[in-house]
Amino acid sequence: MTGADPDWREDLALIRQAAQAAGDLALSEREAGLKVWSKSGGSPVTSADMAVDRLLRDTLLSVRPDYGWLSEETADSPERLDRRRIFVVDPIDGTVAYMKNRPWWCVPIAVIEDGRPVAAVIHAPALNETYEAVLGDGARMNGRTLHASDVETLDDAAMLADARLMEGPLWPEPWPPMRFEKRNAIAYRMALVAAGAFDAAVALTPKWDWDVAAGALIAAEAGARVTDHHGEAWRFNRPDPRQASLVCAAPALHPLIVARCATIPLAP
Repeated sequence: MTGADPDWREDLALIRQAAQAAGDLALSEREAGLKVWSKSGGSPVTSADMAVDRLLRDTLLSVRPDYGWLSEETADSPERLDRRRIFVVDPIDGTVAYMKNRPWWCVPIAVIEDGRPVAAVIHAPALNETYEAVLGDGARMNGRTLHASDVETLDDAAMLADARLMEGPLWPEPWPPMRFEKRNAIAYRMALVAAGAFDAAVALTPKWDWDVAAGALIAAEAGARVTDHHGEAWRFNRPDPRQASLVCAAPALHPLIVARCATIPLAP
């Protein structure tokens, strides 16, 4: 399609293969029986999260030893800040769905170069769906080109968001009637917006880079817009690996959502 950097294409092939191997391992680990415990914040983590993290770290860094590393299940290190390219990984995004044998979990992997994602994969093993993108070359799912929806009004829009929040008293101007659904994995929500299956995904709380980096590229390459809820662009591989909030939306809807969110302060 375009003259995307050959290095990015090679990285895409590498992370695609790694994500698929990670998905296979996660399925076999669950079949064998999981050990589950809670993190300090109360969210669950399983023995499979850790096994997949080890597999991805060993696989990817053995081929790209000069790349940095950021993963939900690996202790962060400031060494990544000195690397031009890093891998950003969530071994299993949507752990609760994974534990409950629901299909909405995935393995998202992104390659970040100079603060922006340049190659990305979101692999959803239980659904046999693999979303991918290289910067400047469009986005695909299982080889099919993706396009964000062309919806232009919020009325009856298909939203991946917390209906209680969106329909609550927080807003100076009430939102019009919209169709709300939930999906556990944040990365998968963004992939669904990229595919046009939903018109937007909105979250007003901070999101970790490993949850959103892959989805940011895939959604943008499908024509969606991705920012925080004040419309500010994201930057990755910073000392604090979080984004303030998430608005991932069809191009015509994005400014409408940001305009309504303008009165809501960014999280400190």
